[in-house]
Amino acid sequence: MVQISASMVKELRGRTGAGMLDCKKALVESGGDIEAAGEWLRKKGLAAAAKKSGRVAAEGLVGLRTAGGRGALVEVNAETDFVARNESFQEFVGAVSDIALTVGGDPAALKAADYPDSGRTVEGELTNLIATIGENMTLRRSAGLSVEEGIVASYMHNSAGPGLGKIGVLVGMKSSADPEALQQLGKQVAMHIAASSPRAVTAEDLDAGTVEKEREILREQAAGSGKPPEIVEKMIEGRLRKFYEEVVLMNQTWVIDGESKVSKVIAAAAKEFGAPVEIAGFVCYRLGEGVERRADDFAAEVAQLAG
Repeated sequence: MVQISASMVKELRGRTGAGMLDCKKALVESGGDIEAAGEWLRKKGLAAAAKKSGRVAAEGLVGLRTAGGRGALVEVNAETDFVARNESFQEFVGAVSDIALTVGGDPAALKAADYPDSGRTVEGELTNLIATIGENMTLRRSAGLSVEEGIVASYMHNSAGPGLGKIGVLVGMKSSADPEALQQLGKQVAMHIAASSPRAVTAEDLDAGTVEKEREILREQAAGSGKPPEIVEKMIEGRLRKFYEEVVLMNQTWVIDGESKVSKVIAAAAKEFGAPVEIAGFVCYRLGEGVERRADDFAAEVAQLAG
């Protein structure tokens, strides 16, 4: 057996941009012949996929799946919205959503899971899809949500197919109430979350650092008022309550009627159902949220359309 040195792997990686483990495997398969190893990588699509990996992918789809008290969300990105409408891409996101539900949304477990009828992992199938379609793609994130008693409800905004779209929301509804009634309420809550972007269910669930940072901002704003310190503190607390109304789910105004607080809606539902109802948690994915796009990425997209 030919000894594969680190320098050989480094040279092949420099030529193709493929991963080190893929380069080593290619060299082993090719008996140490770098040219043949490069051909092996190209045939597998690994070299082509690696060359695309530096391009920003901010389009794509969010996928979701629910089953009783479990739910999962994934975000798979591509470079252009055209790929999001590609049947193969949509099939991939749907299949990955199914797998995410079985692994509890764990990102590492999801990437390492077997992809159906392919002989590849999810990560391997994504590499194959990149080579086939010709755009950079990333399995950016995934999450799971579950409740021991109750259901996980969902909502998909800008739907591109069953469980596929631009904004996906999961909501854990903890209750012994009728599951169908919980589903109806849960979907409304999920729609509210999609529209109102809360950061936490209750004020107590907010990150302490976030609250303190907001308090400091409000203190600086109030300091220039010339009011006595005790009045300034009351001003800060009043403005902090306003902040909670903006970012805390239970403190927000219910988007469906534009008047009630979400907490009042949940309390009224519990009374109607004859059982306590608790929002145990939520997850909301907005496609491309937080992905920085450069001007040259837009230029490249325009060039691709023109070509």
